[in-house]
Amino acid sequence: MFLAYDVKDNPVMLYMKGVPELPQCGFSSLAIRVLKPYQVPLASRNILEDPELKSAVKAFSHWPTFPQIFIKGELVGGSDIILNMHQNGELKEKLKEISGSQENKSEVNC
Repeated sequence: MFLAYDVKDNPVMLYMKGVPELPQCGFSSLAIRVLKPYQVPLASRNILEDPELKSAVKAFSHWPTFPQIFIKGELVGGSDIILNMHQNGELKEKLKEISGSQENKSEVNC
């Protein structure tokens, strides 16, 4: 199944409504705003383009809502979870080993 390859082959994989340049919901937009300052390679799929993709991702992750963020092959959760991780420093720790990751001292305006 391609979903397993998505999360295995991409250090940060985001299943979202829209694309990073043009998120189609507030939660997807929040996820991008939280992740962007870390400057990590980010892969994404737009679940609005394919209803089967949306169902497949839910079945794969056992998580009912979007966006869904996978880091190093592990489902982290949605935008509220990564915002909390950003605020308490966990996200920085989780992303520090990913190539291109830089120390994040910038504020996320949420």
